[in-house]
Amino acid sequence: MRTTGWCPFSRFKKGMFMDCKFLSLSAAVLGLAASASALTVNTAAGWLESAYAEWQPVSGASSYNVYVDGTKIDDPLIRSYGSYMRADVVGLKAGSHTLKIVPVVNGAEGAAESKTVSVKAHDRTGFAFSNGRVPGAYNTDGTLKSGAVVVYVSENSKNKVTADVVTNSKGTKTTCKSFQGILNCMKKGYETRPFDFRFIGNVTDSDSLVAGDMLIDLGSSEDSYVTIEGIGEDATANGWGIRIKNAQNVEVRNMGVMNVNSSEGDNIGLQQNDQYIWIHNNDMFYGDAGSDADQVKGDGALDCKKSTYVTFSYNHFWDNGKSNLLGLSEGTTDGYYITYHHNWYDHSDSRHPRVRYYSAHVYNNYYDGNAKYGAGSTLGSSVFMEGNYFRNCKFPMLTSMQGSDLYAGTTTSTTVNATFSKEAGGTIKAYNNKFAEGGTFIAYGATTYRLKGVDGTAVGSINTKTDFDAYVVSKRDEQVPATVVSKSGGNKYNNFDVNTSVMYKYTADEPDDAKANVMTYAGRINGGDFKWTFTAEDDALYAVNQALKNKLVAYTGSVKSIQGDGAVVVTPAVPNSSSGTASSPSSSASVEPSSSATVASSSSVSGGVVPNSSSATVEAPADDPVDESSDLKSISADLVHNFTEEGASSDYFEFLGNLSTSKGTVSYNGAELTRCLKIESATSVEFVLAKSAEVTLVFNGDFAKVIKIDGEKYTATAGVVKVKLAAGKHSITKGDSANLFLISVKIDASADEPGSSSSDDPASSSEPAEDGPASSGSKDEPSKDEPSEGEETGFSATVAANGNPLMYNVSECRLDVFASEIRRLDVVRMDGRKVRLNGMPGGVSYDLSHLQPGIYLVRLVADGKTFQRKIVKQ
Repeated sequence: MRTTGWCPFSRFKKGMFMDCKFLSLSAAVLGLAASASALTVNTAAGWLESAYAEWQPVSGASSYNVYVDGTKIDDPLIRSYGSYMRADVVGLKAGSHTLKIVPVVNGAEGAAESKTVSVKAHDRTGFAFSNGRVPGAYNTDGTLKSGAVVVYVSENSKNKVTADVVTNSKGTKTTCKSFQGILNCMKKGYETRPFDFRFIGNVTDSDSLVAGDMLIDLGSSEDSYVTIEGIGEDATANGWGIRIKNAQNVEVRNMGVMNVNSSEGDNIGLQQNDQYIWIHNNDMFYGDAGSDADQVKGDGALDCKKSTYVTFSYNHFWDNGKSNLLGLSEGTTDGYYITYHHNWYDHSDSRHPRVRYYSAHVYNNYYDGNAKYGAGSTLGSSVFMEGNYFRNCKFPMLTSMQGSDLYAGTTTSTTVNATFSKEAGGTIKAYNNKFAEGGTFIAYGATTYRLKGVDGTAVGSINTKTDFDAYVVSKRDEQVPATVVSKSGGNKYNNFDVNTSVMYKYTADEPDDAKANVMTYAGRINGGDFKWTFTAEDDALYAVNQALKNKLVAYTGSVKSIQGDGAVVVTPAVPNSSSGTASSPSSSASVEPSSSATVASSSSVSGGVVPNSSSATVEAPADDPVDESSDLKSISADLVHNFTEEGASSDYFEFLGNLSTSKGTVSYNGAELTRCLKIESATSVEFVLAKSAEVTLVFNGDFAKVIKIDGEKYTATAGVVKVKLAAGKHSITKGDSANLFLISVKIDASADEPGSSSSDDPASSSEPAEDGPASSGSKDEPSKDEPSEGEETGFSATVAANGNPLMYNVSECRLDVFASEIRRLDVVRMDGRKVRLNGMPGGVSYDLSHLQPGIYLVRLVADGKTFQRKIVKQ
């Protein structure tokens, strides 16, 4: 392998990686030509571990070379905006750096212009950095980790970019096409090189999204490190979300996310089984409206479920309806840790965060005109609110079923006011928070409280030792006594924040300083390219700001061309239904991409080592394009899951836990097993049997302890557990600590098929509805369970009993839906990809004439039931 400082594109192999002998772009493509040949720098500045420069286009220049401290940067980091050029440099240490910009005229470098800038470090604080982990592709000093693979993604290259990924235990490399295809290959869990996906400009839906999302599923590998980052001020995920599942060591930064219309509906979501995740410096905008009343601004902006050791920091939430759901069905308060710090909740309405079960440190955030509430604690969660700045936040802190959650700023307590589905309470510890304007807040044991912005209101009949919003301490390390419990549920604060074995080191800002830092650094570089100013009237409003919505829908970005990537194709995002378009991730062994991956050395900012072109090339596996939610395919035939070969990737098992290759070797039925799923307190394996079956679990040979299946204890004999299970859903959990190497399912051939009323899929794990007066607008409005996109069965019994409201007119290629309350309608190809529907005026009819001939599955949720019908498009 040859190593260079930055990896000139001319070193790439044609047909696999980018050929750097690009045709020279004309001055018209690169930007408006300046009248003089001298290069004029408009501005140059440092930012957080990055720097940028903008300059006037030079007459006759076909391209530009930009250097940082003498090292040439990659071409895609240089873009034209028509009237000016811009280069962004990432991966810089804090300190002083020199940028040199050189025009290239007739193949030769012209007169250069240099500027020196000062760069600051990112704030790497919070639970994501526990236990020595450093999420993402960058080191703690801001430079790329050794051997990191850099993948540039633009509107032009999103479906064509390729990279070689290790996909099996033998080290075989697969050439994977599209950014999602590359991630699909990484799901196998064998790739240990850090990957840095760099997005440039406005990027709309790619052909390979999974149910409308970029899906980062790394197979629970402890050795995978991924960064998703935007370049400059205008990198935007427009129309699609980012979903993280079964992943560790992931960083998402400097991205704008808007107009999301995926099935999940979240801008960025941690779906399950994630650890050491750092989401920071992103702009969260409206998504497409969902089917429920509280989804008019989209679904969750940045949600987290069944994941731990997480930091959300320096994100900017722009009038989002539901900002941060935290927790759903974890069922335990042990082992779930998260930090929210220096986020700007800019007129967002609620959930900042809305917490179940977790231990959450929420500090130095700016709550800026929040119409419903700030943070909410339920179901035994422990929330430490520290050094936050509240400006006109209606209820800064709420504990479910007590205090302001019941009184709601009145003198009467009633469960009609309850915000959180009447769930049992948790506990909030509060220290050094500032209430600048507005807000109602009741402290534990107080004789007066803050009512609608006025301090000193007598508590009257309110018993503040049971009806309180938070326990206020005078010192940061003061513990909440065990005698303080939630009114509903009797839950206690766990004092995680003073537990040195759990808590990290940090220094909190004073609230005023926190506000200033948040307003300076939250969101993308310089606040991003999308500008909007809220008014005082917006503080109390939670309806969609239609002018803001219109501007977001119309957004297409400003990049005119990307050096080495050509002129940008402008693809505006088209508003769609709440279910996004999902298509099969593609791959190729013989493509000629317009963009590709580079590998970085430890001393470089971006490029470096050329990938080994002699690696074997095989077709990249494409994930099941149907939404990968918690729904599973039922097991109807004999099946073996070998963790050594398959990791945590399965359509039939849902794994929550950690893989390991350091727990010994097991020989079973002639196979050498070297990778296992560690059976720990938080580990679970779920699956659905279509018929009764014998299930065999293989552990270390000397394991003779207990494993739980459906809560029942089973003792291993010589490392093996065999048990007969009936048809239905089952779960494997910890009895004793163990290492699971293999699962075998042998279907009982004599078993009957389950009844027609059964569904192959388990119940959806979507968020339960929240109570509260929908008409008052003071609380979270109710949401309804949404059937998962993965649901493929459970229709036949309903259709037989009630008749199918789906009718297809073959001659007119028209789909008619005879239902009064349609919640969801999808038309899906037989390979699982959804297609867009074209509505027809005058009724619930859809023109399918644009579809290619073939067989399609129509799926409908309406009138409280689900239906399906196969149709043949001729």
